[in-house]
Amino acid sequence: MSEPTAHPARTDHNIWPGITSPDPIGLRTWLQRLGFVEGGLYLDDDGVRVRHSEMLWPEGGRVMISSAGKSDGTFEVATGSASIYVVVNDPDAVWKRARSLDPVVLREPREEDYGSRGFSVADPDGNAWSFGTYGG
Repeated sequence: MSEPTAHPARTDHNIWPGITSPDPIGLRTWLQRLGFVEGGLYLDDDGVRVRHSEMLWPEGGRVMISSAGKSDGTFEVATGSASIYVVVNDPDAVWKRARSLDPVVLREPREEDYGSRGFSVADPDGNAWSFGTYGG
């Protein structure tokens, strides 16, 4: 099993959404191309399926990704059923990276009446990812 990568002290010890994927390594690569940083990666007993992994957003926050059909399916969720919002300082820079992935665009970049600028795309599994400046 891979050991987690050391990262500077983080304050995102609150809510970590979990995603189940038929191709968690591919999803991790897709997220990395968007700007996420690789976190821990732990394989199932078979050495193939991902039991647990994390991808970290540099501005704070993380998401957990695991394989569908792993030996402990306690937290397995339906593929493509997630909708995740990521707070970003520069949504236009993330949009540029997202466009290079040729994603399904759910919402083009726009200004919202509640003071946010952002956009939404679907990942290869169909999960909705929204990126915007609104941080609460």
